[in-house]
Amino acid sequence: MSGHWGILVSDPSLQNQFTQVELRSLKSHFMSMRRESGKLVMADLASKMSRLKVVGENLSEEERASCVKDLYQNTEEDVDFELFLKVYLKLQTFASSRTGCSSKNSSAFLKAATTTLLHTISESEKASYVAHINHYLAKDEFLKKYLPIDPSTNELFEIVKDGVLLCKLINVAVPGTIDERAINTKRLLNPWERNENHTLCLNSAKAIGCTVVNIGTQDFIEGRRHLVLGVISQIIKIQLLADLDLKKTPQLLELLDDSKDMEELMNLPPEKILLRWMNFHLKKAGYKKIVTNFSSDVKDAEAYAHLLNLLAPEYTNPSTLAVKNPFERAKLILEHADKMGCKRYLTARDIVEGSPNLNLAFVAHIFQQRNGLSAQTKQQMSLLETFPDDTQDSREERAFRLWINSLGNSTYINNVFEDLRNGWVLLETLDKVSPGIVNWKIANKPPIKMPFRKVENCNQVVKIGKQLKFSLVNVAGNDIVQGNKKLILAYLWQLMRYNILQLLKNLRFHSRGKEITDADILEWANGKVSSSGSQSRMDSFKDKSLSDGIFFLDLLSSVQPRAVNWGLVTKGVTDQEKKMNATYIISIARKLGCSIFLLPEDITEVNQKMILTLTASIMSWYLKYPHEERTVGTSDNESGSQLETTSNSTLDDSASDSSVDENGSV
Repeated sequence: MSGHWGILVSDPSLQNQFTQVELRSLKSHFMSMRRESGKLVMADLASKMSRLKVVGENLSEEERASCVKDLYQNTEEDVDFELFLKVYLKLQTFASSRTGCSSKNSSAFLKAATTTLLHTISESEKASYVAHINHYLAKDEFLKKYLPIDPSTNELFEIVKDGVLLCKLINVAVPGTIDERAINTKRLLNPWERNENHTLCLNSAKAIGCTVVNIGTQDFIEGRRHLVLGVISQIIKIQLLADLDLKKTPQLLELLDDSKDMEELMNLPPEKILLRWMNFHLKKAGYKKIVTNFSSDVKDAEAYAHLLNLLAPEYTNPSTLAVKNPFERAKLILEHADKMGCKRYLTARDIVEGSPNLNLAFVAHIFQQRNGLSAQTKQQMSLLETFPDDTQDSREERAFRLWINSLGNSTYINNVFEDLRNGWVLLETLDKVSPGIVNWKIANKPPIKMPFRKVENCNQVVKIGKQLKFSLVNVAGNDIVQGNKKLILAYLWQLMRYNILQLLKNLRFHSRGKEITDADILEWANGKVSSSGSQSRMDSFKDKSLSDGIFFLDLLSSVQPRAVNWGLVTKGVTDQEKKMNATYIISIARKLGCSIFLLPEDITEVNQKMILTLTASIMSWYLKYPHEERTVGTSDNESGSQLETTSNSTLDDSASDSSVDENGSV
């Protein structure tokens, strides 16, 4: 333990129990708990520690309360950070003894911030992810000398240390996310180049929907196995669930009983659609139960037997349903899947033990290989055509969703129009953007059954927005509860813009408290480009000449001279050349440490609000680090903390075009 994190914990025995990343995460939770009620006493811990992954998932509130009471008799004792850590360790030990440190409790497919301190990993999951990597990256020119990876060793954690494999895996999951021209792929990378790859990887992972709060480059460099697997599992999950979308697989309309259910289906997270698809076929197969999860409900393998018999009857084995032993049935299931050409992702043991991550991966791959849905009908096509195609809203929704999820709130959201309606995540986001601004005493925590409680939360959201000088004329909390898309997008844009300007104000120490404006950002960018000797210029954030990307490449080169390989830059004349420059810009910005969610189209189409946030993000990075660090490079430790800071910052770039004007008015 070193630096200011050591000061947080003076007790050496506690210092040895936690890494810096874990301390930072727990400190954040501790401060949030204390802010909610003004102070924290021992009696509060049983309920408030429910949000900590290991303790919250494996112990009931009654068990936590009983354990705390046995350890500490004075329930009104004030809790400081060190006492909080001691209680957490005691509860964690109790939880671990209850679960036996079972591999099925290992972290993977993370949906919340990476706060688990139970550092066991599932060897079965590791083997499954290694097999996935070996299959999908086998033909990669750079990686083929390292593949196949041996799943029985820790070779995976060595190979990820240069950052290339994870960048390539992201591009398999969501093609085109990273411009591979920006990846450092020399045979031997120096520490600076290696850190750049990890920074690019983590910022790109956030940009496709992974939760990487409190994970830094140093975690990959040190090969922290539970964190590496946590990121890999999320990337693979995104890849496997990519087709569970009405736009990509219109045949999913067959799952609907009524056309009115279409919007509901479109708003469901992919896992829920996968369950709905599975139950749709199980009902046709005569299976009487409803599968509600990928764990306990599939342990006996009977649901799998019915599903595969329906989807691939030519490979049916009469013994599958006849055998009494679930393990033997599971082995027959996997034989059936092999004949269908499905990758396994799991063993018979994983099925009977109910590994949720591996079972989900298995079912998702079955869907990819043979979804059993009928070909598109004219009726389905006409139904899709009648549904409004709000391309702009969809792009904005995506950007805001990814930004909010990157902040590490308690709830992972799948759709901002649906998942923000109770106001809770918006309050958490406001608290991240402006700590202490939320009055938690009058906030209502989910699950919220009474509608007026949701309105109360959203009324506070609107009240705080007005306090922050947002333009919210004739906006009420009920507008958010009702899911008014325009107003929600307008609010989120203003919240993000406020956050960006505050960060810049805090970084620009010589501003002496003066508010940073859009004009200041524009002036700074033009000044940097001009000082580097370039003639390119930006007249405004909607300047159409920006579509070729040359100005931003000049800007990136001016803040970090070694960032741009000009031999890879196109002239930006044709649409294809413009897009190539745009993808390169985004990857270079992420490689430096900018956490941004815009798409290449936002540059080529000159989306003024996205352009503003891209420029502001580059400005923020420039102001954050001294000139000599940017020119010479940083040490491993400095680079690691840099990315961890960036990962936790709220300078993630996305914006709303259609909802608000340049000043954020509705």
